[in-house]
Amino acid sequence: MNRARFRSGLLCVAVLMLAACARAPMRPERDGAPSTAPDQGLYAPEIADGGPPVPADISRIPEPVPRHEPLSRYGNRSPYTVLGQSYHVLPSAKGYRERGIASWYGTKFHGRATSSFEPYDMYQFTAAHKALPLPSFARVTNLENGRSVVVRVNDRGPFHGNRLIDLSYAAAVKLGVHVKGTARVEVAAIDPDDLGGDTPPAPQEPVPVEAAGTRAYLQVGSFSERDNARRVLRQLRAGGVEDSRMVRVHVAGQRLWRVRAGPILGEAAERVLREQLRVLGFPYPQRVTR
Repeated sequence: MNRARFRSGLLCVAVLMLAACARAPMRPERDGAPSTAPDQGLYAPEIADGGPPVPADISRIPEPVPRHEPLSRYGNRSPYTVLGQSYHVLPSAKGYRERGIASWYGTKFHGRATSSFEPYDMYQFTAAHKALPLPSFARVTNLENGRSVVVRVNDRGPFHGNRLIDLSYAAAVKLGVHVKGTARVEVAAIDPDDLGGDTPPAPQEPVPVEAAGTRAYLQVGSFSERDNARRVLRQLRAGGVEDSRMVRVHVAGQRLWRVRAGPILGEAAERVLREQLRVLGFPYPQRVTR
């Protein structure tokens, strides 16, 4: 009799423990990403985010190839609410272009579910955005140094202040955002139809040097701040592109500083120069003449 009562008591305790677990507080969503984990662990406020202990070599990580993909079953509900504020998902990414502040997220969320329920991989070129459909593709350009990268948007956020986009660790390193933590960027959606297929925009094919009296250059960036242009120029020269220069122009009444490499002295030299620029983080320089 006592043994039966003891077993019955153990059963009641087990049931109560399971019920308590079932009612455990749910972890707050990371910028709209659903979760079923308790409110602790990686999401504890005292645990800071950051990069890996040993900086990763991202030079061999391929940029995503823009292509048509079906919308994710998750993360595209519109409107949705986070922290008491309502947001709307765009019906299409086509034509989207905006400037704002970029931030990034890393080890704290590595391997966790994104808003599209894909695992977050900080070693891939991905991003979180409040309004772009999931998934979609965009080119993000750091307006402070001219670097750019193609990212696949598969997460929601950031919901902090006036930030426009949250970059993966790899994308932040590619753009040089990981050092300061934030940077002013331009986000331009990529429509695969505009690429003439399911391939990323390829560098322009080298063409013969122009006729006498004109010179061709590879332009890596155009800046409204002279200090930013100077910084990119120093980066090029430190990286071995000694034949580079800064040109001041006026466009629609605005003064701009453009950073160019060259002049180009033939097709073979242009191929070598393009590869140098790609390694330095400028994969798609624009060919210009003057």
